Amino acid sequence: MTVNQEAIEKHGVRPFDAAEYLDDDEVIGAYLSEILADGDMDELLEALGEVARARGMTRLAEDTGLGRESLYKALTPGAKPRFDTINRILKGLGINLRAEPVEPQVTRTAMATYTRDRRPGMKAGPHKGGAKNRLKRA
Repeated sequence: MTVNQEAIEKHGVRPFDAAEYLDDDEVIGAYLSEILADGDMDELLEALGEVARARGMTRLAEDTGLGRESLYKALTPGAKPRFDTINRILKGLGINLRAEPVEPQVTRTAMATYTRDRRPGMKAGPHKGGAKNRLKRA
């Protein structure tokens, strides 16, 4: 759904622009970390473009040594920028990439512990080799 000019004038509605809210280094870091966690290159390029607009595209062009047109082109979803270009953009934005181990997925498994001590109401079954003790209700 696109916002037309009539709705903008009548209701004061305007399109959402993430760049308006990217005003703090901590917010920018959290935003880019979430995008990187998803692993979608087009989303990353779009997010970097929003951060670049928030910081100022001209300033970023000066800091990276890339032309403004090159930045716009590299940060367009669907573009295939080189890693060197992305790295220069990140450094120009004051952002570092950091590798972290992937958190293991938690799976539910049944686990039983066996003890050779007798507890009230439980008695050990016959010993059948190895550590395979069976517990039976008394």
